[in-house]
Amino acid sequence: MTTTPNGRPRTAHDDLVLAELRRSGALSRAELGRRTGLPKTTLFSTVAGLLETGVLVEQCADLSGDRGRGRPAGKVVLNPSAGLYAGIDAARGRMRLVIVNASHEVVGSATRALPAAPDAAVVGRAAADLMRQAAEEGSVGLSTLLGMAIGLPGILGVELAEEHVEEVRRLIGEEFGVPVLTGNNSRAAALAEATWGAGRNVEDLVYVRWSSGIGGGFVIGGRAVAGAHRGAGEIGHVSVDRNGPVCHCGGRGCLELVAGGEALLEQCAQRDLVLADLDALVDTVRNLSPTALRVVSAAARRIGAVLGGTVAQLDPARIVVGGEMAQLGSLVLDPIRQEIARLALPLAARRVEVVQADLGVNAAALGAVAWLLRKEPSPA
Repeated sequence: MTTTPNGRPRTAHDDLVLAELRRSGALSRAELGRRTGLPKTTLFSTVAGLLETGVLVEQCADLSGDRGRGRPAGKVVLNPSAGLYAGIDAARGRMRLVIVNASHEVVGSATRALPAAPDAAVVGRAAADLMRQAAEEGSVGLSTLLGMAIGLPGILGVELAEEHVEEVRRLIGEEFGVPVLTGNNSRAAALAEATWGAGRNVEDLVYVRWSSGIGGGFVIGGRAVAGAHRGAGEIGHVSVDRNGPVCHCGGRGCLELVAGGEALLEQCAQRDLVLADLDALVDTVRNLSPTALRVVSAAARRIGAVLGGTVAQLDPARIVVGGEMAQLGSLVLDPIRQEIARLALPLAARRVEVVQADLGVNAAALGAVAWLLRKEPSPA
């Protein structure tokens, strides 16, 4: 039987509370009650027992800013000393890493450039180097590391070979002696936004990662959807032109080929506007360059048209747009909203929100940690 640090047998109620706190981070007792369904007296006695044994700690109420009558509710959270988790985003051209404790606090982070198409050995070495760099800079000991997860770009079995994924998992696992999870980095970012970001307070959302390519993910009923072949959310590979060019995924006329960041840079260059990278494109649009605005607005409308169908099929409460292009805010969100309103079921279109992602460039690395927090056994 599993026990708490003082030897007290852990109950099913304990496990339910700990699982929800690992999943969601700090919560008030009232929030815990709603999420676990435990009666008030049972919940309060369970929390009290876990606080007494040090498995949970109290988080002081935030007394800053405007608030209503009465004292704001304090929150409980997993003891930060319970263990560490590392999440990695091996995006095209750059790797990002975060180290998070059991209280959902980021205690270390690092980033470095990656080759365009790195082999497994390069990914493994880069991950090991970043772990040590982040631990050293954050004065973090890795002896309590419980798990690592890495988000990789591409469609498994199509752009991403199973052998490559297995080798990455093996190399990182052998280096640090902990379980390693792998998955798609856009799906990881979707889960991060649902856990900590712009989708935290809704159960059903669609996430779009608009970067050099276009990826995405679905969170339905509070759970990330992988799909039968682990490809759910790949809106970048929805065909928007059946007579268009063949995509590397095997399809034809995919959305990514006409609206992905690499395609936008090429379209600008064809109009005598040569830009070095997506950051330069974002800056040029912000400066209201007519050429860049036309190219990006047209792409946003193409994305909105695809999302109109997604809204009709999934009926999400919110669409969260992340990636470099989302930094443009209303300049890209408004055309997306307009196309959804024009093409989706009227009732769904009126109710769905289209918002900018909250978590920025570390979203996928944080989402990799969210995989661990939701799948790994309790560290307590």
